[in-house]
Amino acid sequence: MSPRQLKLGANLSGVGNSISFWRHPDVRTDASVSLDFYKQQALKAEEGKFDLLFIADGLYINEKSNPHFLNRFEPLTLLSALAAVTANIGLVATLSTSYSEPFTVARQFASIDHLSGGRAGWNVVTSPLEGSALNFGKGGHPDHALRYEIAEEHLEVVKGLWDSWEDDAFVRDKASGVFFDPAKLHALNYNGPRFSVQGPLNIARSKQGYPVIFQAGSSEAGKTLAAKSADAVYTAHETFEEAREFYRDVKSQAAAYGRNPDEILIFPGIGPIVGKTEEEAERKYREIAGLVTIDQALLYLGRYFEHFDFSRFPLDEPFPDLGDFGSNSFRSTTDKIKREAKEQALTLRQVALRASTPRTAFIGTPGKIADLIQQWFDGGAADGFNIRTVVPNALADFVDLVVPVLQQRGLFRTEYESDTLRGNLNLAVPGNRYARQSVRNH
Repeated sequence: MSPRQLKLGANLSGVGNSISFWRHPDVRTDASVSLDFYKQQALKAEEGKFDLLFIADGLYINEKSNPHFLNRFEPLTLLSALAAVTANIGLVATLSTSYSEPFTVARQFASIDHLSGGRAGWNVVTSPLEGSALNFGKGGHPDHALRYEIAEEHLEVVKGLWDSWEDDAFVRDKASGVFFDPAKLHALNYNGPRFSVQGPLNIARSKQGYPVIFQAGSSEAGKTLAAKSADAVYTAHETFEEAREFYRDVKSQAAAYGRNPDEILIFPGIGPIVGKTEEEAERKYREIAGLVTIDQALLYLGRYFEHFDFSRFPLDEPFPDLGDFGSNSFRSTTDKIKREAKEQALTLRQVALRASTPRTAFIGTPGKIADLIQQWFDGGAADGFNIRTVVPNALADFVDLVVPVLQQRGLFRTEYESDTLRGNLNLAVPGNRYARQSVRNH
């Protein structure tokens, strides 16, 4: 085996992050609210020795939203169910710092961590859609910079709450009647610009210390938050060169904050389409792309821009000049869309179809896809990959056809090293801050 091992996550998304995926004859139309579907997918990923599965989330919908977004499980509820049917695979979910309270978040993820035996992970997001504010009665949606300031403080509070109990605080001695050692219980007593939280949290740390922290923003503010606080980063880049530049940037920022760059893992998201032949893989892509009408493509594109109505513009003229519009939502994505449209002189039709039916390099035979994965992994563009389902049966195809090639090359495990997420990701268990203070004081 190679000393450095590839990491793999499975992004499970019901009827898919596509506006027309559900129409394919091989897709079950109720997948987004089917526990049986998610159990099947989780067990398949665990069969393939994946490090983790990931459930994304959002807080605002309207009639233009993707079908999966309209009717789907709340992620932590779903992870609780999946914890009971899996044994080794990590369980990661998105939860917003803009519209949640630190105490509740700390308690929920600590509970998942205990239920799963130390396999929980939190994807820290700030919620890009302005409509989210309408569902929480908190006034206007915070601007991009403020959302990341809130996220940084929110995460600081949650980590503080997770340290409420030292690891050996619960004595549970029936003979003496001592249930816990009061000296090892710590109130946080946090008072900051946006949060005031006394604590302590009413659940202890799990055997992996904290749930693993993921971050999924590729803007400058997102990269800074990741470099300071994340264990792993979800990102999306279409080319090896873009991915390598992002990888170097985040790792160097982490080093500048005094961290070991090897302790922050970069997971580009890819949607591999695997065929036993190139022709089979191409056919699978065409089947999905052919389900998307131009009107649906415009709706899909519009979501990134606060559900902007692009139908008002001519389809075959240059992509409209939107100025700064979109910078307070999916900033890194909207900036990229506008930049590429201008640099490549794309029409609105071309931009919409590219966004809704993206074609990546990861289409082809198992050997070809394994070659690309190895190039990105060995070439300093990725520590692992978040595998998205873009055609029916994509996860099973990847597990059955690509994983064996990666294993034969010594790039990926054949058995789990650990029963915790941190253990399998080769991440250190964070020490309890109060226990460290006690050691220093003595």
